[in-house]
Amino acid sequence: MANLTVVTVGSLKEGYLREAVAEYKKRLSQYARVDEIEIKEERINNEDNRAEIEVALAREADKILAAMPKDSYKIALCVEGKQHTSEELARIIGEGCDKGGKISLVIGSSYGLSEKVKRECDVRLSFSKLTFPHQLMKVILFESLYRSFTILHGKRYHK
Repeated sequence: MANLTVVTVGSLKEGYLREAVAEYKKRLSQYARVDEIEIKEERINNEDNRAEIEVALAREADKILAAMPKDSYKIALCVEGKQHTSEELARIIGEGCDKGGKISLVIGSSYGLSEKVKRECDVRLSFSKLTFPHQLMKVILFESLYRSFTILHGKRYHK
């Protein structure tokens, strides 16, 4: 059984999003143990100050990297990452399973991820050229993980 660690900066505030994530975590439990770690987003006083944003991202990076198991297959969700089909994502998840079964995935803050985190990751993944609300992306990620495992196990969920 795989071990998934999903690290996100910020927490879900809306109940319906928390319920959706809980549903996919429940479904995933037949394929993987899921550890969800929420890191508090660093406060930024001046959103127009790029230097202040970089300092916040660097602080978040240290917490993100500390939260991910060192020997895990690391996947960063980031805008410049490569887009994949569901089958291709399933193959990436399968690779992580084959490389020890520990997979870490990270969603950064609304400002993204530090380059430091991206460099530490084995894969840079983008879900779309569209911009999604940070909190909705968490639901999309958990659904996609569930879909990946159903593909890997030959289940009918993926049509």
